[in-house]
Amino acid sequence: MNSYIMTFLISMVPVLELRGAIPYGMAHEIDITSAIIISIIGNMVPIPFILVFVRSIFHWMKRKNAFWRRIAEGFEKRAEGKKDKVIKYEFWGLAILVAIPLPGTGAWTGALVAAMLDMQLKRALPAIFVGVMVAGLIVGLTTAGVIATIG
Repeated sequence: MNSYIMTFLISMVPVLELRGAIPYGMAHEIDITSAIIISIIGNMVPIPFILVFVRSIFHWMKRKNAFWRRIAEGFEKRAEGKKDKVIKYEFWGLAILVAIPLPGTGAWTGALVAAMLDMQLKRALPAIFVGVMVAGLIVGLTTAGVIATIG
């Protein structure tokens, strides 16, 4: 598969997101700027859908059976643990949550927290986008430094 397409697809996957996509792309000889841009775009693709539909999906999962209920409640508990900072600082709290490129943060988590807080799409989406751009720069520059050190 073309490394550009694979970079784009990896950036859409929860947990991996652009933290996995940018190093993958750069390891497959995509220049840093292209890897960051492709990963940011890919990372943002699922976010509006998460913001709009996740509460309905969780509601459906909870009614389905105990297995799906546990999964939905696990995601809700994860979001619950992150919401205090987002409530306190709103736009910038959400942007910072997304910008920190560590496990348990990122666009998917940010979208989940925003949805659980019933943030409006027009307020949550720009904050998540700012966070994704910052995370992309952090991951890209870090990856470039690691590659330069190894090479």
